[in-house]
Amino acid sequence: MKNAVIGNNKQKANLIVLGAVPRLLYLLQQEASSTELKAECAVVLGSLAMGTENNVKSLLDCHIIPSLLQGLLSPDLKFIEACLRCLRTVFTSPVTPEELLYTDATVIPHLMVLLSRSRYTQEYICQIFSHCCKGPDHQTILFNHGAVQNIAHLLTSVSYKVRMQALKCFSVLAFENPQVSMTLVNVLVDGELLPQIFVKMLQRDKPIEMQLTSAKCLTYMCRAGAIRTDDSCIVLKTLPCLVRMCSKERLLEERVEGAETLAYLIEPDVELQRIASITDHLIAMLADYFKYPSSVSAITDIKRLDHDLKHAHELRQAAFKLYASLGANDEDIRKKIIETENMMDRIVTGLSESSVKVRLAAVRCLHSLSRSVQQLRTSFQDHAVWKPLMKVLQNAPDEILVVASSMLCNLLLEFSPSKEPILESGAVELLCGLTQSENPALRVNGIWALMNMAFQAEQKIKADILRSLSTEQLFRLLSDSDLNVLMKTLGLLRNLLSTRPHIDKIMSTHGKQIMQAVTLILEGEHNIEVKEQTLCILANIADGTTAKELIMTNDDILQKIKYYMGHSHVKLQLAAMFCISNLIWNEEEGSQERQDKLRDMGIVDILHKLSQSPDSNLCDNSLEPSVSSPTSCMTRQNLHGSRRK
Repeated sequence: MKNAVIGNNKQKANLIVLGAVPRLLYLLQQEASSTELKAECAVVLGSLAMGTENNVKSLLDCHIIPSLLQGLLSPDLKFIEACLRCLRTVFTSPVTPEELLYTDATVIPHLMVLLSRSRYTQEYICQIFSHCCKGPDHQTILFNHGAVQNIAHLLTSVSYKVRMQALKCFSVLAFENPQVSMTLVNVLVDGELLPQIFVKMLQRDKPIEMQLTSAKCLTYMCRAGAIRTDDSCIVLKTLPCLVRMCSKERLLEERVEGAETLAYLIEPDVELQRIASITDHLIAMLADYFKYPSSVSAITDIKRLDHDLKHAHELRQAAFKLYASLGANDEDIRKKIIETENMMDRIVTGLSESSVKVRLAAVRCLHSLSRSVQQLRTSFQDHAVWKPLMKVLQNAPDEILVVASSMLCNLLLEFSPSKEPILESGAVELLCGLTQSENPALRVNGIWALMNMAFQAEQKIKADILRSLSTEQLFRLLSDSDLNVLMKTLGLLRNLLSTRPHIDKIMSTHGKQIMQAVTLILEGEHNIEVKEQTLCILANIADGTTAKELIMTNDDILQKIKYYMGHSHVKLQLAAMFCISNLIWNEEEGSQERQDKLRDMGIVDILHKLSQSPDSNLCDNSLEPSVSSPTSCMTRQNLHGSRRK
């Protein structure tokens, strides 16, 4: 059977159909079977698992994993190795659930014990761990059972395969895990610290696979905060190694992995972005990632074409990711990226690709570049980027919607030439729809974009926003559990309630509900920033000609303003004083009556007290009514449309 199935998928499928698997598992588990027979059964099962994914599914349906794990309790090393080899093959298949390794709590500690038995047990167990460690829960289980201590010494093994699998183990253990990463930094192996061993493993004379995996380990430790971004092992070793992996000389798979790892390394750090951008002409080098599949000149190249096609999507995705990281902060780098041959056309094409991953990476890249005021005014307008972006927003998975709507926030800033055509293409309805999403990130982006849209907008646009959003939805957002949603909704209200005619118009139709919402927020358990924004909304209302009467006839609101004038936090005192300043401005009709009412409430006495405050802001703004100046909080504390980072 063993000889019949080696390298023959058809024979493997035939044997499975004929019911060989249950019989082999029966023999494997029989005490009467010799260890030689058991080992042969495990070898045949391992060979069957090497076939198609359907083969692996058939083996899983027959409960192969519990049987093989049971076999690991045998004293016979050859049988243990055969079981581990088969388990390795089954667990590395994409159809096998990783959880099957963790179902029985005794399995992981037993595997740790078996690590010392032979170089084969070391290789197979490390390979199983690196494939089955998905996420923080698995990392914690392996870490708590001593994975770091048990695997560290394998990095100096005489076997290359063992060293490689141990290295891969550390890369998955350290990924986004500060606890593991902080531990790895201080681990000694033969008197050498682990990071020093990783640095040796990424030297040019080492195999590419080893260089890449070592660079990953150091990258993940750096991102987890265990190694500083300005450490020489990152700046002088890891970063240059990953840039090397992006060169034409490397295999396509290596170029993908190198670019994606480098994008992750430099993503949060401006200095690393600047260093990477001037290392080995990286920005120009990445342009080559878009030239696959290359043109086929002869029939002999068909094999290469097939290979190129498989990796073309991955290459474009990796290039977009790295461009996004490179251009995240620095204006000069963004300019270089956009000036790279056909770059904007490539990104625009990427927005409509069939691959979701490529579309997501293209949107991320565009979002990163959209942080540039100059590019928003030039390249983004020249290529009418807003058109494909609006298409993306019509029907896309949430992960793409989140990034695309973030970018839309930037395209709707007041200085963006794209703002007008976006408004005309039905953006208001689309964004109001996003505010109803169950995903908090989409709600934030929807309301953020509306806030930017309302900044210094015409009355018609503001009316469109209020009509499409509806007051019911606006007040739902004001009671949203997500703080960002609440803050951006308050920002939208502030931008809607700016310019006197607009303030009066909106308050004449929605005044009652807005005043109710303001009261609820000022009475609620909210932080200083939320209450400051709310008081600034009141200050804007107080700047209206007729709207201010909604405050003056509401004793409850006036008492709240008075309370916040005496608050311990200066920001709230200032915001409350802006309200009073706008209510008592001398040159406006009815100012004397308003001043008399506020004087009777004791507000003038509070202003006198504040005029002697050691805080210069309070002192300057607490002057007599006769020298006050009209302002809304919009002008005192201008809430511009803000860029979405």
